[in-house]
Amino acid sequence: MARAIVYTELGSPDVLQLVEIPDPVAGPGEVVVRIEVAGVNPLDAKRRSGKRPMPPITEPRRVGFDGAGVIDSVGEGVTGFAVGDRVAVRDAVGTYATHITIGADRLYPLPDAVTAAEAAGLGIPIGTAYQCVRSLEVGDGDVLLVHAGSGAVGQAVIQFAVARGATVVATASPARHEQLRELGATPVAYGDGLVDRVREAVDGEVTVALDCAGTDEAIEASLELVADRNRIATIVRGADAASFGIRAFSGGSPEPLTAQELAWRAEGIGVAIDLIAKGDFQVELGAELPLSDAAEAHRLIEEHQARGKISLVP
Repeated sequence: MARAIVYTELGSPDVLQLVEIPDPVAGPGEVVVRIEVAGVNPLDAKRRSGKRPMPPITEPRRVGFDGAGVIDSVGEGVTGFAVGDRVAVRDAVGTYATHITIGADRLYPLPDAVTAAEAAGLGIPIGTAYQCVRSLEVGDGDVLLVHAGSGAVGQAVIQFAVARGATVVATASPARHEQLRELGATPVAYGDGLVDRVREAVDGEVTVALDCAGTDEAIEASLELVADRNRIATIVRGADAASFGIRAFSGGSPEPLTAQELAWRAEGIGVAIDLIAKGDFQVELGAELPLSDAAEAHRLIEEHQARGKISLVP
């Protein structure tokens, strides 16, 4: 039988359990993917802990949206994919597993130059980053301030923005500054004096800001530095973004993403795969743990001990 991580109650990482599940079967328009690597995202932990509101649990709840693997079987009506193809998946239900069933419209072919670990780190962070850059119309001549630039979303935002001709300033702890320089950003430290450090780091005005940190400091600095509040956004403080007059892209926002924003999130993953294959995009890989250690992966996320993308291997 297949195996998967599930939970039946909200709580600490210890509620995660590895259980046997029926072997998945591909229906019309679907494929079964044998997962090689599952990506671990902060959202997974927020849902498990109850920090992100969810409907009541009525049956064992699966975990994980992102992953990569090999197609095991193909359902009726699927074209463009075959058994044995390497693929990345997005918006899946339960990638913390040995096998999943997923619609073929949520698959991306993987060239040999892209590893399963890299591909498993794309879905939520890279899709989010690409959509934010497109929604904020970041481009040539812009000066973009990214809060939490060393995170998975932040690093992707930097790379997409630099490719579009923007100057990027990114906040991070000093230990992470060299990584941000390698991606093309000017790093600045968090803490008192942040606004002054940002101003010293750039020529001219900051024209756009993206909060990936969720701190009051990030919001306040963005409001002080960027004149046009329509070009300030958060992916963390969605619940109170409207009170600041700024935009929110998910992150607990009561406003759903638009059809265009959802389309950009889907598009961004394919864009990143092509760039990785050409050597023009980086995914920083972190700890790789066995599937049975999903609880430890969530602890690393929640204790902010993760450096690079955490992944689970069945």
